[in-house]
Amino acid sequence: MRLGLSRYQVQFMLKGEVKDGLLRRKVDKKLLAQRLKHCAFYTEKGFEEIYTGAMERKLLKTIATKVDKNIKEFTGQTAQSGYAKGTVKLIFRAKDTGKMNRGDILVSVATDPDIVSAMKKAGAIVTEQGGITSHAAIVSRELGIPCIIGTKIATKVLKDGDLVEVDANKGIVRKI
Repeated sequence: MRLGLSRYQVQFMLKGEVKDGLLRRKVDKKLLAQRLKHCAFYTEKGFEEIYTGAMERKLLKTIATKVDKNIKEFTGQTAQSGYAKGTVKLIFRAKDTGKMNRGDILVSVATDPDIVSAMKKAGAIVTEQGGITSHAAIVSRELGIPCIIGTKIATKVLKDGDLVEVDANKGIVRKI
């Protein structure tokens, strides 16, 4: 990139910061390093901000919801219909893709181009975020892999090794 940043680093920047960086050829790399370690992205009605440090912790406390980790079944929106049973693999970034085996159920907050190799092996894909035009939805349709998006809780109630069935015909994920 022109700014000497990786695509991964740019994902932690706001649109205005990218624009300013390109125009002024200057980026706050210290702030970016903090965001890479831990941050919270907040958006509401056109407002967007990325919080780090104490502000990030305060925001997370404010919006945190208690999730019953004993939930056996939850729903989301079908992005690609189909049915699959398999072992859960939580994939959060490219370095996690090595643990995926063919037929595993890929579970993530959201997908991006860095984890397509894992998506191609998946028996099904389940994400917490995303709409019908999200990366997970588009790629799952291209590959013909059952996919449920927008579950909000998938990575909180599922863990590596859980056995699940994904009924993307009905938008249901069930622990078995």
